Amino acid sequence: MPTGDAGPGRGMGTEAVGSAQLKESVPNPMEPQPSSAPGVGAVSVLWSFGKCLGTLLPVYLAGYFGFSISLVIFGLMVYMGWKHSRDGKQTRLRSAMYLLENEQDFTTTRIFRSKRDLPSWVNFPDVEKVEWLNKILQQAWPFVGQYLEKLLVESIAPAIRASSTHLQTLSFTKVNLGDKAMKVVGVKAHTEHDKRQVLLDLYISYVGDVEINVEVKKLCNFCKAGVKGIQLHGKLRVILEPLIGDVPLVGAITMFFIQRPKLDINWTGLTNLLDIPGLSSMSDTMIMDAIASFLVLPNRLTIPLVADLHVAQLRSPLPRGIVRIHLLEAESLAPKDSYIRGVIAGKSDPYAVLRVGTQTFTSHHVDNNLNPQWREMYEVIVHEVPGQELEVEVFDKDPDQDDFLGRVKLDLGLVRKARVLDEWFNLKDTPSGRVHLRLEWLSLLPNIDQLEQVLQRNKNHAISSKTADPPSAAILAIYLDCAQELPMKKGNKDPSPMVQLSVQDTTKESRTCYGTNNPKWEDAFTFFIQDPCNQDVDIQVKDDDRALSLGSLTIPLSRLLVSPDLAMDQWFQLENAGPASRIYINIILRVLWLNEEASPSTPVSPTPLVSVSGEGEGGIAAEVASGGVHVSPCPPQTRPLQTSPDLSFATEGVLRIHLLEAKNLIAKDNFMGGMVKGKSDPYVKARVGGVTFRSHVIKENLNPTWNELYEVVLTQLPGQEVQFELYDKDLDQDDFLGRFKISLRDIIGSQYTDQWYTLNDVKSGHVHLVLEWLLEVSNPARLDQILLHQSQQSYQNKATPSAAVLFIYVERAHGLPLKKSGKEPKAGVELSLRGPSHRTKVCDRSTSPQWDESFYFLVRDPKQEVLIVKLSHSWGAALGSLVLPVRELLSEPGLVLDRWLGLDGALPESEILLRATLKILESKAAVYVGGPGDLSDSEEIDSVIPSKEAATAANQELRHRAMSLQGDGGLSGTNKGQVKLSLSYFTEENRLVVIVHSCRHLAACAKDGSDPYVSFILLPDKNRTTKRKTSVKKRDLNPEFNERFDFDLSLEEAGRKRLDLSVKNSVSFMSRERELIGKVQIDLAKLDLGAGVTQWYDLTEEAN
Repeated sequence: MPTGDAGPGRGMGTEAVGSAQLKESVPNPMEPQPSSAPGVGAVSVLWSFGKCLGTLLPVYLAGYFGFSISLVIFGLMVYMGWKHSRDGKQTRLRSAMYLLENEQDFTTTRIFRSKRDLPSWVNFPDVEKVEWLNKILQQAWPFVGQYLEKLLVESIAPAIRASSTHLQTLSFTKVNLGDKAMKVVGVKAHTEHDKRQVLLDLYISYVGDVEINVEVKKLCNFCKAGVKGIQLHGKLRVILEPLIGDVPLVGAITMFFIQRPKLDINWTGLTNLLDIPGLSSMSDTMIMDAIASFLVLPNRLTIPLVADLHVAQLRSPLPRGIVRIHLLEAESLAPKDSYIRGVIAGKSDPYAVLRVGTQTFTSHHVDNNLNPQWREMYEVIVHEVPGQELEVEVFDKDPDQDDFLGRVKLDLGLVRKARVLDEWFNLKDTPSGRVHLRLEWLSLLPNIDQLEQVLQRNKNHAISSKTADPPSAAILAIYLDCAQELPMKKGNKDPSPMVQLSVQDTTKESRTCYGTNNPKWEDAFTFFIQDPCNQDVDIQVKDDDRALSLGSLTIPLSRLLVSPDLAMDQWFQLENAGPASRIYINIILRVLWLNEEASPSTPVSPTPLVSVSGEGEGGIAAEVASGGVHVSPCPPQTRPLQTSPDLSFATEGVLRIHLLEAKNLIAKDNFMGGMVKGKSDPYVKARVGGVTFRSHVIKENLNPTWNELYEVVLTQLPGQEVQFELYDKDLDQDDFLGRFKISLRDIIGSQYTDQWYTLNDVKSGHVHLVLEWLLEVSNPARLDQILLHQSQQSYQNKATPSAAVLFIYVERAHGLPLKKSGKEPKAGVELSLRGPSHRTKVCDRSTSPQWDESFYFLVRDPKQEVLIVKLSHSWGAALGSLVLPVRELLSEPGLVLDRWLGLDGALPESEILLRATLKILESKAAVYVGGPGDLSDSEEIDSVIPSKEAATAANQELRHRAMSLQGDGGLSGTNKGQVKLSLSYFTEENRLVVIVHSCRHLAACAKDGSDPYVSFILLPDKNRTTKRKTSVKKRDLNPEFNERFDFDLSLEEAGRKRLDLSVKNSVSFMSRERELIGKVQIDLAKLDLGAGVTQWYDLTEEAN
């Protein structure tokens, strides 16, 4: 199968196979032929006579009824076209099956014909063969057929019969997948791009003798259809992410085709008509469109494997980046126009067609010019790199059929690596011609620090072209989830809602959910934004006829600019709809940033093409050439001045686990055959993120005190849990004392948790833990107070709390020394700090290697510790070293060092490019000790109002206390927990916004917890028109609401209001459970509503 990728295929010319089959089928005249029976010869003569009569019958009937001879000719032409298409499909299917059955013999005789004909037992360096998988598929194929038959007969057929009265007798008469199983020709694994996922490219090839027949019994003599033989070839990408530290190790499986696969179907019965020319391509296109609607980029099929997984982020992730394509000019194109039947040669009227996946753009055509200049700009969304390609085809504009002038293909992964690629590219499949492209990789920034610079740059660098759209400053990703309580249609009928989303002149539509007023769309959309400060998103919810409006919503993008991470993930109240009508949308804005420091010099004019080889500065040009694109030599590229890490760099957090004590553990030791009962020798195992901690053993104690501290750096992945197991230490096999799990998401949400946990799977036992998700700040003024606080702590395992975390991104090196033999080294980097060390991969031979790898270290004292960087050849001969005291980062802006650094023990020009980011770890205990007033206003930390018990816990040393174990444990006394609120006022909209985020440490109202919800009102309010309440969270003492409420008030009116809020337990009418959990009253006049306030508030029995 010839494919556009470098992977192996199974395609082969049908001529070779056909000739091979012909040689087998031609009889040898020297061999005796078996005599046929006389009856068989008579039947053959009668059959030939009948076919001749059937051929002449339409001509006779046309003359008898007086039809025009043109109808007969047209019918014969349709029949001949159908026959030719039908025979071609059958020939291709027979040829593919012949190759499948005689693969090794056929390939051995033509081994040097083409690498695309190489069989599965020939290996490629980058594509691995998986014959073991093909054997499994072949063995399991009959059972796959049984499942498909059950699916068609028991599920699909009843659904088709219910869809129409004319199809009530439809049935599948035969379902047979055949003996030919699907084959995985090769697998290519990409593990060097993101360590939190595994990316596989599967080259699949299916040449099947499948046979599926269907009929409608009312029309059984006519309405029979089916399929007999299918070919499907393509590259399927499978992504295993996120990788988690628990079984099954993978959170979800996502699969999709990067490009449309090749499909060929052999129809039978009534569907034979689909083989008529015109209908054949149309039917195949419709089927491919159906496949592409859920399995070709940007659509993905996601199968979650663990609970609490944010499937929307996997099904519709943010793009990898944006590529801005500048189609500048072309030169030396082939002349295609001619006059007087070719006597006078003309020129061409060239135009270009650019494709990236399903995104297609067409330039204007330039009349009568072999060296056209287009000067046009396009922007394309890149979902997957490596994999997605840019294809540029040049055509000559003609009145009838446009002539082909050449094409060029380029992997967009090279653009991502180069950041800016400004080159002349040779056109392929044509005698001459080249095209000049400038390709820019735009990164997606989650902040507005560079927005003004981007807007000014787009204004200054406006392209003088015929492309109407100006350069975009940002992209807007909208994930449309669901809606609730939409209004009913007339007659109290359920609507069939769909959504229209509009940004300026661009409108996109969601799919339609039929017969429901609580639809779930789960659709994703992407818009290019020119100016996020002055543009809006208009959302219209309509019935499927587009006439009846079910609600509307307008969101100014300026609201996103002041939202955390430029994102809003929440419910929105619909206007012009019912009072309870709302829609859930996740809106994300990302600023498009071009790193111009990586820009190469623009070539002044094209030069004659020469072969490009070597490494070092010309590495990118050489790599493009090796990918099948001829590149003219360009001026040397300047080295980047700074690194370009992924957006995920330095986003990890630190979890601090303080194992204090346990109580009421079960006794496992006994003596004298169990006659004398003993105690236990307990110890604890803690597992999180693939890391295991083990405490020391406490001898003969059912109420042990450990006082041990553990710290681990974690990536915030869905579904992660911290697991604790207790054991009794014995000489032979340790006895089990209980276990419990804590969701990492709950720890991050509460940030600081101090409570007792009940052991599961045992009769009794509780463990006391302090769990803290440390805040990361960039204010070095806090360091002295943090070091002072940590010096006052002591732990049994001699652990010292970390004061900071150091993130290192090693990008590349330059000018490394050669080996003694004169060869270039295979360089690797080893980083160490105090004890722990990390190593990069070993690059291929080069004096300018590139690693693009990131690492992290926990730092106890940034003023004393030193980072050591060593470069070596295959971890042997030294190539240079670097000593970087961590204290130097304290004087850098934002605690970030990002530049080239010289290497000791190497050449004078030897340097390494890396980024070092230091983040101070702010503990809540240190915050409470120092007081809120010590915090800098620039720190991005939520203001916290600590309870009396929390402050006491931070100031005291280790103590043993008997806390109430009712429910999940928590705060005691009169405090009933805390609620987190955001209060802000939008002046442009004259609107007060109240966001209820979550609650924590709520008091339990029953033995099995509480069903909390939040209710509030803006006082004074005589008519209670401002009363609002959230949804109810079942059996949750730490609920998360994240619900927003808007009030149309002037700023003066808002300043006169008091927010009276109550957290209540949802109870039935006859229940004796307590309803009120806690209350709080907030005077809005004392808050800076214009700037916005987000903080935790203590709940009490009476509002204060």
